[in-house]
Amino acid sequence: MATQLIDFQNLRNNTKRGFIGHDKPENELIDACVRCGFCLTSCPTYVETRKETSSPRGRIYLMKAVSEGRLDLGSAGFIDQMYECLDCRACEAVCPSGVQYGKLVEPARSQIERQIKRPIWQRVIRDLTFNQLFAKGSLFRATCMAFKIYQRSGVQAVVRGSHILEPLGLSAMEASLPKMSGRFFVPEGQVYEAVGPQRARVALFSGCVMGTAFARVNRATARVLAKNGCEVVVPAEQGCCGALNVHAGDLDSGRNLMKRNIEAFEALDVDAIIINAAGCGSNLKEYGHLFHDDPAWADRAVAFSAKVKDISEYLAKLGLVGDLGELPVRVTYQDACHLAHAQRITKQPRDLLKAIPGLQLVEMHESSLCCGSAGIYNITRPEMSARLMKRKAKNAVATTPEIIVSANPGCMMQLASGLADAGTTGIKVRHLVELLDESYRRAEGTGMRRRIFADRRPRRRRNVAAPKHEAAVEDRSRGEAASGTVMGLDHQAPSH
Repeated sequence: MATQLIDFQNLRNNTKRGFIGHDKPENELIDACVRCGFCLTSCPTYVETRKETSSPRGRIYLMKAVSEGRLDLGSAGFIDQMYECLDCRACEAVCPSGVQYGKLVEPARSQIERQIKRPIWQRVIRDLTFNQLFAKGSLFRATCMAFKIYQRSGVQAVVRGSHILEPLGLSAMEASLPKMSGRFFVPEGQVYEAVGPQRARVALFSGCVMGTAFARVNRATARVLAKNGCEVVVPAEQGCCGALNVHAGDLDSGRNLMKRNIEAFEALDVDAIIINAAGCGSNLKEYGHLFHDDPAWADRAVAFSAKVKDISEYLAKLGLVGDLGELPVRVTYQDACHLAHAQRITKQPRDLLKAIPGLQLVEMHESSLCCGSAGIYNITRPEMSARLMKRKAKNAVATTPEIIVSANPGCMMQLASGLADAGTTGIKVRHLVELLDESYRRAEGTGMRRRIFADRRPRRRRNVAAPKHEAAVEDRSRGEAASGTVMGLDHQAPSH
């Protein structure tokens, strides 16, 4: 294995930078790897490259070399491998030694970011992204509003037709923009009343991308929870979960976002905090670990994480109630990495799909192999991302589905983009909860408006009419009319 290390000259250099300070890969976790190789065939980058250093085992070996002073932290090979990793955690799910790989690669990236100076343009972009855009919900929504205007005003069509972005290398990035929702889902302290006897009281984590590009999924989540006897509250002070910051090695800015969420949710008297995005949910559940050495926040973070539940995880345990209408559709399910591997949730989504009358579930090959989205991986590593996207799309199409179901926004965008690149038409990409929502709607009667409203809202100034709540407003600009169906919605990704 050592013969595949990239920086032999670096190994002979006597002055090597190692892991220092806080947020560093712990030797105990590194030494847990016995180099058995069970992780190899589950690792997307190893499957694609067949390179030892592109595997979890190889990367842990590199970390060990840095920790022991045999390899410089700033070596090109080490940096490249820490960021070639998708952080999909597939290796954790199959490791017989229980190696917690995510708790190694994320601190390793943090060490790189703290000790290795990036070019100024990269530092500016990272600061604007992690300390401004994701840190301020109003700024994020304003940016998404600008994207929506760009998409719907005809400017996008002109830009694409002119190919002006190609010389700048920005075409792929622009093509990856999701189509923005007609009406955003903004946390304002809303309360959705339970339908029928109340069985639980839960809080809904809105998220940034889910609230702007996938607002329809948040509304569907609220409707399905209410239909199952849950009173749903949406705290106003919540923000980004911090997952992208953590994956990018900026743990300090990520923790600032996490503190705000802990404060927003901890005072609520709820049975669970519901999340419908796998990547966000995985990070929310790890707040306890990320604050484990901070006495002021450790206990609060653990208490917060203990209440976080993915929507499929929660509904499967709670048990569905109410009549489900027939949905005669052939679907395949794509396992989102951070749901299947990081949270180990694979059976519950499938059980919920099987509960829908008329639905035919067909399993795809390599369902749990990463699709290549991985947060912003499709932007930072477009070549590997495209290879994985093509592989996933091919496996999905082979099942001849009408709908591909997933549970993560990044996966949904990546899948839709992969289908478009392959020239595949007629296959939709949908979130699991959208199918449940549609099934409940059909049980009420085709064409009937969904009747779940937020009866209690935050106090407003007098003489100012409160608008209809998001749950009662159909996103007509995306084709979801009151009598619309899941099958009739447009692709999430813009056409290429």
